Amino acid sequence: MGTQILMPEMGEGIIEATVARWLKEEGEAIALYEPLLEIETDKVTTEATAEAAGVLLKIHVPAGETVAVGTLLAVIGAPGEELSASGGGNGAATAVPQPTEPIQPAQPTEPIQLAQPTEPIQLAQPTQPRRYTGRISPVVARIAAENQVDLDLVTGTGLDGRITKEDILAFVENRQSAVRSPQSAIPGHLLPLSAMRRSIAEHMVRSRQTSPHATTVFEFDFTAVSAHRAAHKEAFARDDARLTFTAYLAAATVAALKAFPLVNSTWQTDGILLRRDINLGLATALDEGLIVPVIKNADSLNLLGLARAINDLAERARRKRLRPDETQDGTFTITNHGVSGSLFAMPIISQPQCAILGVGMIEKRVKVVGENAIAIRPSAYVSLTFDHRILDGAVADHFVAAIKERIEEWQ
Repeated sequence: MGTQILMPEMGEGIIEATVARWLKEEGEAIALYEPLLEIETDKVTTEATAEAAGVLLKIHVPAGETVAVGTLLAVIGAPGEELSASGGGNGAATAVPQPTEPIQPAQPTEPIQLAQPTEPIQLAQPTQPRRYTGRISPVVARIAAENQVDLDLVTGTGLDGRITKEDILAFVENRQSAVRSPQSAIPGHLLPLSAMRRSIAEHMVRSRQTSPHATTVFEFDFTAVSAHRAAHKEAFARDDARLTFTAYLAAATVAALKAFPLVNSTWQTDGILLRRDINLGLATALDEGLIVPVIKNADSLNLLGLARAINDLAERARRKRLRPDETQDGTFTITNHGVSGSLFAMPIISQPQCAILGVGMIEKRVKVVGENAIAIRPSAYVSLTFDHRILDGAVADHFVAAIKERIEEWQ
């Protein structure tokens, strides 16, 4: 019997989705839970896998078409099966009849939903620059030379912090994912707009037209955080969490949002709605655009919990494993544009939120400390772009100052 593959439910309120591309062709074998196609909404592009093994007998919806949830997309059957002439409309399949046997009528099959794998995978991210003095293998040296990698920027997970082949390959992959385009840029070629790109464009224009944007900028000293991270990253790794600077920024931001609830709000025609939940969005660069996974109720998580959530969401976003509801209901957003080398930016607010925090690249800078001393400190520019209808400059400054204080005095 053939197995019907239907357009799955992608989240509450989502009634249709687009078949972005098929990962298998008609007649091609497919294993159980193997990725079958990519499905795109205005929020996410996600891979869908099949709960049946066999052969892809028929594709009913070609790539690029948008259909309603529950629409028949394809039929999977066993080798040697073919679609029955009378059952082609519903995708039922039956075995190829032998000359001496009567043709059996097609049997109805139970529709199944495509599986959405959610297993978290550790994410390697660019980290605070430092002076790398450890030994490296010839393979690591060759990869670094071929890709012009500064080893000071790579975090080693080997013995005594040694950089392994996997470490440098992950670094190169993450760096490339932040800058490569979804297609080769060919002069004169028209790049078609995906549902995600159209949504991003509409949202950015609407945000600029909706909120009067203003920006304030601070410089953060990450010395205390760097020391804490160095002392605890191995312990966090044993608890299946990669401890990144983003986790510290998330924790400090959540604390500041609790102290300044006006920043965790939404403008309405009849007033300013102060949000009860703190749902922290983390902007993540993908090949095809920008996506913002959301940590729901981030104020209920400690540093370890935030680190785990950040690793999980970022990796699943890049592997197209997010559910649409994991990008909804954010109340505040952090965008770490520094991962691609940017020092300073003025991000656009994600509507209907009040503000967005932009974090530049952490780099070593010469700073004046104390009365007359000079020191080299890991520092970054941090900007807050805010809705001037809700926040005035003084409140915005106090909010960022609270984050800065927590980062610079991390215990």
